[in-house]
Amino acid sequence: MGNVLIIGGNRGIGLALVKTYLDRGDSVWATYRNDSGPLPSLGVNAIPDVDVTSQNGAQNLQSGLAGVDLDTVIINAGLLVRTPLDDLSFEEVERQFSVNSMGPLRMALAVLPHLKDGSKIGIMTSRMGSLADNTSGGSYGYRLSKAAVNAAGKSLSHDLRGKGISVALLHPGYVRTDMTWGSGEVEPKFAATGLVQRMDELTMDTSGSFWHAQGAELPW
Repeated sequence: MGNVLIIGGNRGIGLALVKTYLDRGDSVWATYRNDSGPLPSLGVNAIPDVDVTSQNGAQNLQSGLAGVDLDTVIINAGLLVRTPLDDLSFEEVERQFSVNSMGPLRMALAVLPHLKDGSKIGIMTSRMGSLADNTSGGSYGYRLSKAAVNAAGKSLSHDLRGKGISVALLHPGYVRTDMTWGSGEVEPKFAATGLVQRMDELTMDTSGSFWHAQGAELPW
């Protein structure tokens, strides 16, 4: 068992990850922006005011982790806004980049002082960021931002290799959460179980890979 951090752990997939790690006996830290949800009742180390789009959020994260060495970090915060070509809002595209692309990179940099040889980072992405898997178009902001975070995660896997820190890009599946307006195909608990297994199996040899929660390696 180890020390686990879930960034964006107060609802949906993040909350399911928190519960899954707690159930098996890990010590869990979980961040939220402004609504803790059920975290206080779960016995986790809840870190408030962590907005992934701001440097203040990164500083609040570091303050909440004072003196803590982490074994596993999953950066889960994300945003999905519909941006079809016939109603394209560049403001919404930029907002998704801020949360989905720059946010995970900002959080990864913030946790680096708390990682060690053997630590693991999982970045929640989507197969909608895959160029090879794009057969339907649309969703410009989400697709672009997830392709960008895939690139960031791949670069991190190279830059952190010398420190013994491995990185996984993780697609949870089409999960039934508020972010998907309740229209997903699987429950958060099912996705979380697969995601935890992917993180457990992550090694330096597989660092930088793009995985479906249920084990399939996805194309870039």
